[in-house]
Amino acid sequence: MTKAFPIFPSFLLRRILRFEIVAALIVLLVGSIETLRAQDQLDLFAEAPAPPSNRVFEYRLSDFDLAHYSDAVEDMINLFEQANDKKLQKGEKGRVGLKVYSDSGPGLSTPEPLVEAVVLALEKRGFVRNEIFIIGMNAIKLRDSGFLPPLSKRAYDFHQVFVRSLDSGQYYHEKWFYDSPLPAKSAKYWIDVASENPFPAKDEDELARKSYLPVPLLHEVDFWINLPCYSDHPVLGVNGALMNATLWNASNTTRFLNSPANAPVAVAEMGAIPELRETWQLNIVSLERYQYIGGPIFNSLYTVSEPYVLLSDNPVMLDSLMAERINRHRSKNGFAPLPEQMKILEFSEQLGLGDRDIALMDLIRAN
Repeated sequence: MTKAFPIFPSFLLRRILRFEIVAALIVLLVGSIETLRAQDQLDLFAEAPAPPSNRVFEYRLSDFDLAHYSDAVEDMINLFEQANDKKLQKGEKGRVGLKVYSDSGPGLSTPEPLVEAVVLALEKRGFVRNEIFIIGMNAIKLRDSGFLPPLSKRAYDFHQVFVRSLDSGQYYHEKWFYDSPLPAKSAKYWIDVASENPFPAKDEDELARKSYLPVPLLHEVDFWINLPCYSDHPVLGVNGALMNATLWNASNTTRFLNSPANAPVAVAEMGAIPELRETWQLNIVSLERYQYIGGPIFNSLYTVSEPYVLLSDNPVMLDSLMAERINRHRSKNGFAPLPEQMKILEFSEQLGLGDRDIALMDLIRAN
């Protein structure tokens, strides 16, 4: 039996042919657009921030006061500028942020004279105090550590530099968040997600997955400087530059601090977010006090003081260097060393945040 086919009028056939030709052209055009988009994406990756150097600048202090911190910071920033052939100067946005650490309380926080010394160095480079802000995780801890005046003074500044507390919820935006499948309920302790996150969500699971990012450091500054303080950490091994820039800088991160499998991934992925990494200029740390066991909860029995300030654009190298120092004191006092292979350093290196091998470090002594 012969199969019958429909017979189209000639005018309809011409329309169908024209439609097919137009459709083919549209497919070609869309293909070209997608190719251009793909090329744009490749270009974006090509313009990603250059990997950090392996330079670590070291300054030996004679005293932990403002005068000596100021000399240290100024000399090291000058050396950093010379090494990079680039000045730390005011740009289009005309603002700079300082991320301090105060989450362990007043015994183990960024030294106040160091923060003031950095402010003075920025003033020499064209910034005025109302163009600089300090940002920290918790208002109570910031106040206890000396970065906020007593409540009775009704002020929110540190030596005329405005202080922002992330727990106020004012400095997060619902469109800027890190999404992780680890929910709050899977952590060791039950977490009050409503108090951890500043925005509502369609359902509790969606809210529990989101960690909101500090918008001022993403979009409001020419650059920002990380001012961590060091201790060991039971989950991540070392609590320092990487953690101060990530888990101590976002909402709803308590869930990671009890998760050995997920916490290192979260630190590395947050640190590699292009908008954060692009403005993350420097890490400056004082060894006035750091803790080798029992951290990040402060315990004065296990703290060490060394008369040094370190500066580097490589947070992974700094954390690796400080992990070695922490291990030295753990071994001397009869405690087991930190794990030899720490995932926080391994994953951060893999995502381009810096080399972790101390053998590759270029140590530059400023005095």
